[in-house]
Amino acid sequence: MSGNSIGRSFVVTSAGESHGPALVAIVDGCPPGLALAVADLQRDLDRRRPGGSRHVSQRREPDAVQILSGVHEGLTTGASIALLIPNQDARPKDYEALADRFRPGHADYAYQQKYGHRDSRGGGRASARETALRVAAGAIARKWLAARGVTVRGYLAALGPLELAPRELEAVDANPFFCPDPARVAELEAFVDGLRRAGDSVGARVTVVARGVPPGLGEPVFDRLDADLAHALMGINAVKGVEVGAGFRAVGQRGSEHRDELTPAGFTKNDSGGVLGGISTGQDLVATLAFKPTSSLRLPARTIDAQGAAVEVVTHGRHDPCVGIRGVPIAEAMVLLVLMDHWLRHRAQNADVTSGTPRISSRAP
Repeated sequence: MSGNSIGRSFVVTSAGESHGPALVAIVDGCPPGLALAVADLQRDLDRRRPGGSRHVSQRREPDAVQILSGVHEGLTTGASIALLIPNQDARPKDYEALADRFRPGHADYAYQQKYGHRDSRGGGRASARETALRVAAGAIARKWLAARGVTVRGYLAALGPLELAPRELEAVDANPFFCPDPARVAELEAFVDGLRRAGDSVGARVTVVARGVPPGLGEPVFDRLDADLAHALMGINAVKGVEVGAGFRAVGQRGSEHRDELTPAGFTKNDSGGVLGGISTGQDLVATLAFKPTSSLRLPARTIDAQGAAVEVVTHGRHDPCVGIRGVPIAEAMVLLVLMDHWLRHRAQNADVTSGTPRISSRAP
C-alpha cells in the first residue's frame, strides 16, 4: 500500500502534496448511521490550520474541507467517505532555488535516493501540509468515539527548554500554544518571538490523553495497542520519539515503583499509560511525543546539490518556528484513528465476550 494508508478496519488513505492543487483522503470502514457534517471536521481543522497566530506558519489556508461521498442526509452510509481540502495559498516559486539542492534535516535527499525524482515544492508529499487530512479523518473518529464516552485531548508539555505543567486543560484551546498553563502564555510568546527574530527554531514535547477507553482494545503480540500508537505517532512529520505512560522514565524506576498496583477502588497510578500486554486496561491512555525543531531556516547551511557539489542553502517561504505547536491536534487525530480502528477490530472478534471480572479504572489523578 506504499505507506499512504493506516488502519485495518478503519482505513485512511491520503494523497496530495504541499503545493499541489488539493489534498484528498478516502476513509473506509466508518459504521453507518453516524450523524456527520462538515462542521464536525472543520472544528478540528481550524485548530491545526496555518496562519492562526503570528507564532506559526503564515501560509493562509482556510482548510475548508468538503465531504464528497459516504454521507447522505446527514448520516454516514457505510460507504467510503471521500474528503477534499483545496490548497488555496500555494506558492511553489518560494522553492524554485531548492530544486537542485538538498535541505539539511529534510526528506529531500532521502526521497531522491528512493524515487530518483522528487517534488521540491515545499517538500511535496513529505510536507506536514498532508496532516490536514489526518485531522479531518480523526474528527470522524472523534465523533464516533465520543458517542461511546471516549475523549481525546492533547496539550503542549514543553516548548524547547520551557516545561509546562497540565494545570488547566480546559484552557488548551483558548491560547495559540495549546498551553495547559495559561499563566505561561506570555513567556511562550516572548520565547517564540525571539526565535523568529533569530531566524531559528526549536523542538517541543506534546502529550495526548484519551479518557473513557474501555479495557480490551489492542492485540496481544504484533498489533499491540501501544505499538500501533507508537507507529501512528512516529508517522507524524518531525516526530523523533514516542513514549507511552512512564516511557523512558521507567529506566530509572524500580519494579516496586513502576508497577501499577490494583485495589478494589481501582489502579493506584498509571505508569503503564493505560496499556498492559498490548491491551487497554480502562485507565487513561497517555502518550507523549517529541518533535524536532524544523530545519526550514533562513540561516545558511552547508549541503550538496544534485551533482554532489558543495553548496549553501537558505530556506525561504512560510514555516513554523516550532512545529510541535500545531502538532497537538495532529497527535490527537492519530490517537483517535488508532482507537477507532482497534475498537472496530475488537467489536468484530469479541463483541459477545464477558470477562467475569469487575471493571476498575485508575483512581490516580
